[in-house]
Amino acid sequence: MRLLSALLIGVIFGTGIALSGMMNPAKVLNFFDLAGTWDPSLAFVMGGALAVAIPGYRLVLGRPAPVMADRFDLPQTRVIDRRLVLGSAAFGVGWGMSGFCPGGALPALGTGRIEVFLFVAALIGGLLLARAIEARRILARKPA
Repeated sequence: MRLLSALLIGVIFGTGIALSGMMNPAKVLNFFDLAGTWDPSLAFVMGGALAVAIPGYRLVLGRPAPVMADRFDLPQTRVIDRRLVLGSAAFGVGWGMSGFCPGGALPALGTGRIEVFLFVAALIGGLLLARAIEARRILARKPA
């Protein structure tokens, strides 16, 4: 049931990304082009997402546990540290350079465009690299 729910939620999300045009990197890149062909529609898409997500989080987090899990899996810290800032900056630079973010790139795989596949491959490579760096950092901190 959890896998079916995840699939259904992914289809809804992907459909929203496709309908809003956020699979198109030109649409995203034009949002960042304030001095040129600026397109404010991404702000409306983000605003719409927040309008749904904020009350949704309040509703869900008011429950004792998720519907399909024993407990919530939430971050244990709210510290804004160097890793968070650098990771956010890297995400933003990648998004601004390519016009893709993970949420838009995965549904865009269905277009068959090679640049989407290259982006997703680079995304997976970056995730694996970050995971390896984190594992190495944890091992370095453990006493011998």
